Amino acid sequence: MYKSPIAAVLALALLASTGTPAVAAPSASDLKMARDFRKGHVFAALRKGLSGDYDRFVEELIALTEIAAPTFDEGRRGAAFERLLATAGLEDVHHDETGNVYGLRRGKGRGLIVVAAHLDTVFPAGRIKVERDGDTLRAPGVGDDTLGLAVLPLYARILDRANIRTDADILFVATVGEEQLGNLKGARHLVERSRYAGRITGFVGFEPARVEQVIATGVGSRRFDVHFTGPGGHSFSDFGIVNPAYALAGFLRNLSRIAIPAGTRTSFNVGIVSGGTSINAIPADVSALIDIRSDDQKAIATVEAQMRDFIAQAVREENDARSTRQGRIAAGEKLIGDRPAGKTAPDSTIVRLAAASIMAAGKAPAIDAQSTDANAAMAADIPAIVIGPGIEAGGAHSPKEWVKLNRETDIDNMATALTSIILIANAPKP
Repeated sequence: MYKSPIAAVLALALLASTGTPAVAAPSASDLKMARDFRKGHVFAALRKGLSGDYDRFVEELIALTEIAAPTFDEGRRGAAFERLLATAGLEDVHHDETGNVYGLRRGKGRGLIVVAAHLDTVFPAGRIKVERDGDTLRAPGVGDDTLGLAVLPLYARILDRANIRTDADILFVATVGEEQLGNLKGARHLVERSRYAGRITGFVGFEPARVEQVIATGVGSRRFDVHFTGPGGHSFSDFGIVNPAYALAGFLRNLSRIAIPAGTRTSFNVGIVSGGTSINAIPADVSALIDIRSDDQKAIATVEAQMRDFIAQAVREENDARSTRQGRIAAGEKLIGDRPAGKTAPDSTIVRLAAASIMAAGKAPAIDAQSTDANAAMAADIPAIVIGPGIEAGGAHSPKEWVKLNRETDIDNMATALTSIILIANAPKP
């Protein structure tokens, strides 16, 4: 069996970009409200609270990071997070059957705003130790999304101490299954089947994003295991019979030439090729894992249709090219990943207020696109964005992932993100 990252041998990822991120434009009244809020005593109290809790936040970030949480095995981290929420002045703290963890902060009941981050990381189970080098923390998963996760109980504590009562209730949620082939399991359960489903009026996700980012486009994806089978045989005595590896090669060659739908940001990639048993055996089966992504659901369907045409073409060509005396080539595909694409309009209240908070802090907001838990909310017609606490982070999905702490800058950026939540939770319609 061979299994190799195809990026080293077949660089087939193509990306058609629509250009630089759009700039969000809050109204004059939005911006005035955000600026007035920053000048008031409530903002000063929030900032003071964040300063006083900063060291505790860092300790909790380290503690959560050191609890391994691979996709489908988030239970231990979820239990630790649930304990944090239980001490943060929240109600209805619990976990559900999927492993999602919840804590409710009651407002005036005029809507329900979700503030969410995901529990899982891309790394396998095992011992994780955070290395601290001055102001830099290094460990697998310390940024994505443990950084977003650790902000949630911090915000809940600060809101509680400041005795802020928002118009909407705020539901803090840690989700499962955001990474890899989790297919947004937790976020989908939240918006479709949880006890809060049908009541959610807005969704604010947290990822290790810059404070200027407002992720308002959900990049969707469809992932397939494409496999080709044949009779197999000895590399010498059976030479000349059909070979599924050649069919796969023909399929990949054609796939690399797919035309991306114009006006969309769409990509496709071959991530893993596997199959065969020996260097001197004609393989009986081979496969490739295909990832299709786009900010447009129709574009995904277009690329998927072309992929299927090329599968059928590869089968025909190989059966025509070599002997089928011992059997014929066949093929199929299995859907292994499915994330809906979605968008929250740039002029929607939730985007405008987040942008106003950022501009009031003297920064230029920009709308961006990513694949996150917010996709599930967008697919359910819930106004949704993803923002970041504004703490510098990098190396995502690598063993050398890092977070760089800068106390004063971090406190100001976290206050800006918390201001976004408060403004959104006080809006008539996010």
